Amino acid sequence: MSVKSIEEQVNDVVSELLRGEAIEEAFCNFIVFNEENDKANKAFTCERMKKLWQGIPQESHDTALRTYIQCLYRQYNLKRVSLLCDLLERMVEDSVMSAKQICEELLAHEGLSYKQPLQWKATFTLIRKIIGGVEYKGVRDLLRTILQKCQNSTPAENVASLPQVDSVIEVVKYILDRNACLLPAYLAVNEITKVCLDVHNWPDWRMGKLISDYVNSFRPAAQMVSISGRHHLLPVVGHSMSMNNVWHLSKSSLHFQLVGPLPYDKILQQPQTGLLRYVLEQPYSREMVCNMLTLNKQAKQRCEVLEEQLVDLVVLAMERSENESVNDDTGLSQLLWQHLSSQLIYFVLFQFASFPHMVLSLYEKLKGKNLKKGRDHLMWVLLQFISGSIQKNPLADFLPVMKLYDLLYSSDEIIPMPDVSKADSTHTMASTCIWIHLNKKAEQSDKQKLQRPIPFGLKSHLEFLKKTMNTKNLSLNDFTIALLCNAYSTNTDFFGLPMGILIESVYGNTKSTTMLPGNIVASAPTVPLPMSLLDSLTVHAKMSLIHSIVTRVIRLAKAKQNMSLAPALVETYSRLLVYMEIESLGIKGFISQLLPTVFNSHALGILHTLLEMFSYRLHHTQIHYRVQLLGHLHTLASIQQTNQNQLHLCVESTALRLIISLGSSEVQPQLSRISSESKSQAFLAGESEELNRALIITLARAMHITGVDSHTTNWCKDILTSIMQNTPIGWPSHTLQYFPQSLVEFFSQNPVTKEDKTQLKRNVEAEYKKWKSGMNSENNIIAHFSMQGIAPIFLCIVWKNLLEENRIPPTAFKVLDRLGPRVLSSHLRTFADFLVYEFSNTQGSGNINRYLDALTEIIWRSNIITIDRLVLCLVLRNLEGKEAQIKFLIVQLLLLNVAEFKNRVHEFVKENSPEHWLQNNWHEKHMAFHKKYPEKFYYEGIQDLNNPIHHQYLPVYFGNVCLRFLPVLDVTIHRLLEFLPVQKILENILDNIGCLYKFHDRPVTYLYNTLFYFEKRLNGKPSLKRRLVHAIIGAFKDIRPPNWCLSKEYGHYLQMPHDNIDWVPNQEYYVHLIGRLVDSILIPPPFPNCDWRFNEFPNPAAHALYATCVELMALPSNSNIVGGALLDVALKSCLQLPQDKIISWMNAVGLVLTALPDPFWAVLHENIVSTISMPQLVVPSGSTNPFQMFNFFTSHMVFAEQHCSYLLGLCHTVWHHAGIGQLSLLPVFIKEKLRPIIKTEDQFLYLCHLVGPFLQRFHLERTRCLLDITMELYEILMTVDKSCEHMRYIDPISDFLYHIKYMFVGDGVKNEVEKVIRNLRPALQLRLRFISHTNVEEVSS
Repeated sequence: MSVKSIEEQVNDVVSELLRGEAIEEAFCNFIVFNEENDKANKAFTCERMKKLWQGIPQESHDTALRTYIQCLYRQYNLKRVSLLCDLLERMVEDSVMSAKQICEELLAHEGLSYKQPLQWKATFTLIRKIIGGVEYKGVRDLLRTILQKCQNSTPAENVASLPQVDSVIEVVKYILDRNACLLPAYLAVNEITKVCLDVHNWPDWRMGKLISDYVNSFRPAAQMVSISGRHHLLPVVGHSMSMNNVWHLSKSSLHFQLVGPLPYDKILQQPQTGLLRYVLEQPYSREMVCNMLTLNKQAKQRCEVLEEQLVDLVVLAMERSENESVNDDTGLSQLLWQHLSSQLIYFVLFQFASFPHMVLSLYEKLKGKNLKKGRDHLMWVLLQFISGSIQKNPLADFLPVMKLYDLLYSSDEIIPMPDVSKADSTHTMASTCIWIHLNKKAEQSDKQKLQRPIPFGLKSHLEFLKKTMNTKNLSLNDFTIALLCNAYSTNTDFFGLPMGILIESVYGNTKSTTMLPGNIVASAPTVPLPMSLLDSLTVHAKMSLIHSIVTRVIRLAKAKQNMSLAPALVETYSRLLVYMEIESLGIKGFISQLLPTVFNSHALGILHTLLEMFSYRLHHTQIHYRVQLLGHLHTLASIQQTNQNQLHLCVESTALRLIISLGSSEVQPQLSRISSESKSQAFLAGESEELNRALIITLARAMHITGVDSHTTNWCKDILTSIMQNTPIGWPSHTLQYFPQSLVEFFSQNPVTKEDKTQLKRNVEAEYKKWKSGMNSENNIIAHFSMQGIAPIFLCIVWKNLLEENRIPPTAFKVLDRLGPRVLSSHLRTFADFLVYEFSNTQGSGNINRYLDALTEIIWRSNIITIDRLVLCLVLRNLEGKEAQIKFLIVQLLLLNVAEFKNRVHEFVKENSPEHWLQNNWHEKHMAFHKKYPEKFYYEGIQDLNNPIHHQYLPVYFGNVCLRFLPVLDVTIHRLLEFLPVQKILENILDNIGCLYKFHDRPVTYLYNTLFYFEKRLNGKPSLKRRLVHAIIGAFKDIRPPNWCLSKEYGHYLQMPHDNIDWVPNQEYYVHLIGRLVDSILIPPPFPNCDWRFNEFPNPAAHALYATCVELMALPSNSNIVGGALLDVALKSCLQLPQDKIISWMNAVGLVLTALPDPFWAVLHENIVSTISMPQLVVPSGSTNPFQMFNFFTSHMVFAEQHCSYLLGLCHTVWHHAGIGQLSLLPVFIKEKLRPIIKTEDQFLYLCHLVGPFLQRFHLERTRCLLDITMELYEILMTVDKSCEHMRYIDPISDFLYHIKYMFVGDGVKNEVEKVIRNLRPALQLRLRFISHTNVEEVSS
């Protein structure tokens, strides 16, 4: 049957149905039909339509229906239109036609318009009658179509069309009727938000009100998934938890990434410019900015919102400079401009921001503001970028700067010549330098000068630079050379002279030399370029300088010259590496280019120097560079060329320092990434058991602090397995008790057999007899004891020989030389075990003294082993009970009873300062120490004159035994803390050599890690905590101002006698401590100003956070008391706090609590339990709206907040800052603590408010926890449903559960929740039936 015949047939049937007798048509307005005739006519027409429809093939039903609807539109009689519509309704009732199909075709007809009121009203009247038969997804699609149709065609001003509007409103009202429940309300609001971007602009106000009211009915659901005061919460840049997803913003609009179609508070939907600007303003924040905006360096996509905020920051800095007094010497402004130039270069370099656009924007924002005081700083920032990029880019990109000259420099202004003896002269003359660069570019590109003259006020500056360029005797005593470098860095004719002077000052020449430890000759210059001079150079000039230095070092490495690098060159190169702006030539070139090239050239002296630089001079090195270097070091350690005593010691010491300084939040992401990318596990030591033990200890600490062990540790299983294959490791029980459970299980499943000490003794005795026998010749002895595969007990033989003969024969040194340091490491482990055995079995103090003398001979006179290697090996041995006590006793004897080491520590600490960047005489002090205490790495006594051994010493610029011992001291203190019986030894070591922490590069972080990791051990030990703090923080008393770390109150506590631990801090103390952190997040911070490039922390807020946590963990009070006092700062002391800053205080409390061990914030869980059990939630008043009561932000604004809303706001803040490991404890808390006590609807709503905002985070980071929480919510809802006679908030609860389904879990818990939903009251079943897939009939039954 053709399409045409279908259309004809439909037309014929419709005509037949509508045709009447002639008399009927003539008197149609007067004839009244009786009911029986009506029924008969309807039955006839219905049967006729059924017959027609059944005769049409299924695939042609659409065509037939379309033709039928066209017939309907040709009618102009109400009764005929009604008849045709009634027929369609009967067809749906009899299941002949699909309701969805009819509705879709009716709405799709091109004639559907309010200008045809008959068909318009009939269409929507019919839809209203039959839409109940459409499945919910079909209803969703129909709603979308109706809204689009109405938005485009419904009149607003024509009163006559109101009946048409009424008919549509009836349909939409029915669809949106929650009691009718045609579709999930969540899907309806989703369609509304997609179609109606602004309900206030709806053509008809009644429809607008209907839709607006409907959308507003979702505000409770939106509130339940919103974090209270989120727009006021700020991260701490550089803090472990601040790099997660919670700070993400849209890169196009700076909006929070809110999920779902819910009507969130307007303030949450606004651009979060304050958050981005705050982060941008922090030093070392660029990684976090890229993470927040999901910027990809490879994509090189311009981000206009970032560009705008950079411009605003510059304007803000200009305004601050305008308000600064002339004598303001805080240096804050200088640091801010320095930071801004670094940010500008980075973001423009990677094309996230456009330089010309930024300059034009600056011009527009500075117009009319008359900000002149900061113009020099602004020009300095612009000069940084212009000088480095003008050669590679067209002149047109830089000409917008001319507008700034017009704005900032008036034509008649005379600008005096600055004092070139001061660093700020480089800023004052920056505008002149920019002009010179632009003029040079114009000459190169257009072969002519700029079309306009330099501003009148800058002419004298230009003349000065030209005149100075012709001066022959330039000096480094002022900033003249820096000015010339800055002005002419793009002019090869002039640049060579000033740069040559800088280079010559640090290179030196072969004529004058100086000495290094070990009688090594080096080039003479010892005074590095000062930081003030380097800060005064443009980035382009610094890049030229560092490039020259690196090129020279590589050339010397390849030439294999005997003369070592000049101390001034090494120190200057170290200082240049702190500048993030020159990262590609700086630290990146150091790790990726210089280090491999030097090693490949076998320049061991320079290699040793580079490793020293990394250990003692570099700060804030990014984690991927540190992990890359760790891989290099393990590769170096396995190669024969590095099997040299001094270099091997340096490689292992650098690796140890790298491993134990890994940040807790860095370990899991970095190691799991490398482990998955590379199967070689290059970051693991192949032979060094000590380094692998250090890595496992670092893993344990990181897992404990971040709470990552609370979910899964599959990421580290491969790492642990590889370690066990390389170096099988076991742990004593006192160490394992502090390990995370997953590590304990791994080592219990992979036990290591301990060596039998009596068997070791027999082996030593047997080999010692061979040694004493002489084995016929010295060569035989050397060959036997250096033979590969022999038991590693030669150091034990040397020990026995020394005890018996009071000397070490020359043959022993030849064997030691043949063995080499790498093999000797395994001998050292055996020797450590043997030492413990010997000391365990000694009788009387005389023998101990004899043993100690022998150890002194081996370490300090014969230089066979170094004290740092021996102590590290001893403290990491797997020994229990008495043997463990003995090993720590030996350590105490070595460190404290033998004067050699203690004297060195005290002398070094007394004469030196760790603030190397402020010094110009480090080399002088370094040499003085080494002359007084020369360090040998080989036996230098009487040798066999016939066959002398010649040893190669490598240059030492920074290191010594004291600095090398610092990471070993870190490990030693932790191992002593694990073992309770040796607390006295720990105290003695802290009292005697704790002063060495003055040179620790991360003292506060180390103390934080110690107090956190051993919280269980230290809780209830206030005197020990105080001793730890006193030793480590007190080491800085001579070089840091008072209260640089600890509060004044805690400082008084430190001064109390050792036995006085009765201090109980009052609530004012906690308010003051949190207030200090609040102020640190703002600007300026309350701490003494410092150069953050050389600080332990990247910014004041990070310093304040860690210092605060250290102080809180070191208080004499129990953890739960301190945690409760912190909560009270926000919950009970709120009346003392500024009303408009309360969320800032909550933010600080949240930051602190999440950075403390679990016992500190377990009290938060107790508060939640007690609040949910409050009478106002257990027995709610019918007049109280819980959503108003729980809305902290709005109730706080009108002084109507309550305890439950305060706690809710605080919980949101704490959990917002928490790591996912900490959040993963929530499902268990809900199941075990909250589920048994929640019986009422208000309690349930409070729980939804608590966990709702964090479901998105669980969805992204811990899906299993999300599913667990979802199931708990349904189970608790079932309890509430059975407990409550009447539920007032069924709709918000349903909306919340649908939000979880559609945004997060999908059908993930479908089977489990179906059982729950089928047991709920009918009203809930009806609303949730689309989750449980229940029919309306089943709900009714």
